[in-house]
Amino acid sequence: MDRFPTTRTTAPKQKPADDTLSFGKVLTDHIFLMNYEEGRGWFNPRIEPYGPLSLDPATSVLHYGQAIFDGLKAFRGDDGQIRLFRAERHAERFNRSAQIMCMPEVPVDIIRASFDALVGVDADWVPRKAGTSLYLRPTIIATDVMLGVHPAHSLLYFLILSPVGSYYKEGVKPVKILASDTHVRAVRGGTGEAKTAANYAQSLAGQRDAAAAGYTQVLYLDGVERRFLDEVGTMNIMLRIGDEVITPPLAGTILDGVTRASTLQLMRDWGLKVTERAISIEEVMEAGRHGRLAEMWGTGTAAVVSPVGTLGYKGEDILINGGQTGELTQKLYDAIVGIQYGRTNDPHNWTSVVPAAA
Repeated sequence: MDRFPTTRTTAPKQKPADDTLSFGKVLTDHIFLMNYEEGRGWFNPRIEPYGPLSLDPATSVLHYGQAIFDGLKAFRGDDGQIRLFRAERHAERFNRSAQIMCMPEVPVDIIRASFDALVGVDADWVPRKAGTSLYLRPTIIATDVMLGVHPAHSLLYFLILSPVGSYYKEGVKPVKILASDTHVRAVRGGTGEAKTAANYAQSLAGQRDAAAAGYTQVLYLDGVERRFLDEVGTMNIMLRIGDEVITPPLAGTILDGVTRASTLQLMRDWGLKVTERAISIEEVMEAGRHGRLAEMWGTGTAAVVSPVGTLGYKGEDILINGGQTGELTQKLYDAIVGIQYGRTNDPHNWTSVVPAAA
């Protein structure tokens, strides 16, 4: 694809074996870059050899955290074609994060073209083993060089790629999560629905405390009453009580997850009762005590669908479905993965084939 000027590396890296891949530790040979200046707009899109960014110590992103990112994946199908999953939806969400963080939007067609172009150039980096993929990380950072709090007048868009292994080395395994009424992730009117660096920085303490208590992740409650489920640190949360699937609504405090939207659509296609509503931790724990909490799972780009086997809250642990992956959870995982790798029908046209690079 020759839409963007491309300088190919003269020193390609050695690609890791698919069996050794984890998440985000290895980066590919090239990077996509594009600049912004107020009054000029976005300009100078290009692909260059991967390398460090040069930033002045007074660059505003380093002091005031004006940064956004997103994350999606490219999959090598059994037919050899490379597919992106819901790339346009990710681009649209990226721009929503930009709006919230006082950044200029990037035209969706440019974002999409950057995805195709860079993946096309580094196509050999898309791993081949089942369960592996190539992770895309588009980012915008504020690049004004001055001390002073203000929306930046100059910015940098860049896209980097990382081959990643299966989130589950031994298949889909239930995780143990802790509902916290101590740590707060977001409140309405803040940046909770943006994929911005600050949201992840403030989650570190909660994650640290949960890990110290023997849990895998934190389930955050609302920041006002600290009663209603928001989301897990890296995933949206869903659960099934009886014949009803429930997930917290998009009300400004949680991320509009692409996998969340995809699983909701599939379940509605299957005729299931799906409700987006506020649900309290007390209601969930009570359902668990009386055996009505049939399944609980998280959704996100990294894990796709992650079953929850144990939910902890205020010193009490609820075992869900005997600590095993539920039938619906597994069905959702299999359905999404099947579409991503081109193995099954894609009724909503969520995938797009990456054209070969020139």
